Amino acid sequence: MRNIFQFVIVLFLLIMSAQTGSAHQFQTFTLEINEIDHGQYNVTFKAPLYKGKLMKVFPAFPENCRQLNEPSSMLFTNSFISRWMLSCPDGLKGSTIKMEGLSKTLTDSLVILNWADGSSQNYILKAAESSLVIPTQPSNIKVVWDYLVLGVEHILGGIDHLLFVLGLLMIVSGRWLLIKTITAFTVAHSITLGLATLGFVNVPQTPVEAVIALSILFLAVEIIKKIEGKTSIAHRLPWIVAFVFGLLHGIGFAGALTQIGLPQSSIPLALLFFNVGVELGQLMFITVVLLTLVGIKRIKFSLPQWTYKMPAYGIGSMAAFWCIERIIAFL
Repeated sequence: MRNIFQFVIVLFLLIMSAQTGSAHQFQTFTLEINEIDHGQYNVTFKAPLYKGKLMKVFPAFPENCRQLNEPSSMLFTNSFISRWMLSCPDGLKGSTIKMEGLSKTLTDSLVILNWADGSSQNYILKAAESSLVIPTQPSNIKVVWDYLVLGVEHILGGIDHLLFVLGLLMIVSGRWLLIKTITAFTVAHSITLGLATLGFVNVPQTPVEAVIALSILFLAVEIIKKIEGKTSIAHRLPWIVAFVFGLLHGIGFAGALTQIGLPQSSIPLALLFFNVGVELGQLMFITVVLLTLVGIKRIKFSLPQWTYKMPAYGIGSMAAFWCIERIIAFL
């Protein structure tokens, strides 16, 4: 019965990964506003390309603001960047800025505000909330909520990380060993997430992503061994495997968080709650997996013996594809 459930979940994840087009991309629009003097700003707008095309999303400023020069624009393989100077005589604090067209996308927008006094504020706009009233004083509650939600969205949208967690669930037997394994994975990626985001560990992101794919492929092989009755360290001490590979997954999380950026005035708070969001998303996924398993145990249904390996082959095939794709990316 467990194999039926695993097959359904893996099929769902493979469909989701095909829809997203990539296992681990975290693309956002980025609007960075640097205050030079009161009412004078340098503006940088970065837009991701969708299928090689620029989406019709652009920032809108208050009516009293005016553009001082022609934008300097550059088009790259995956993004478009435009820079210009802006004048707002009354300043931007307390005023409203909006990302026009964002409501028609599924993409978030990061707004980075760097003030002349050295302080900064980061805000995340979404399709359902595409405008921002810039507060006169930064709000820690806003930072907590934004980065908590961001962490949840990131892990639930990271199909490769979810497949790794699913692989662990398929290998581990016993409630206590499962708790120990998931805890080891959580501790490990929390360590490297913090170290990498704060700049204490600097590892090129592309090779790390390739090794993450390899970690999933490794688990797929171990699942096959378990079905065939063979044992290895992954079966006897899965928490060690989870911890070692968790260190790599943490660097992957850090890569996404680095793209987003952290508010300079609230770095520890934003980092903490992004990590909490990742853990909440992970626990949500595990809870759904376990509850679904409990539910289908009552269903009288059986599959041929040869289908028992299909979940492992599904996970392994996708991981192998990601691995090849990511290795090619940095050759």
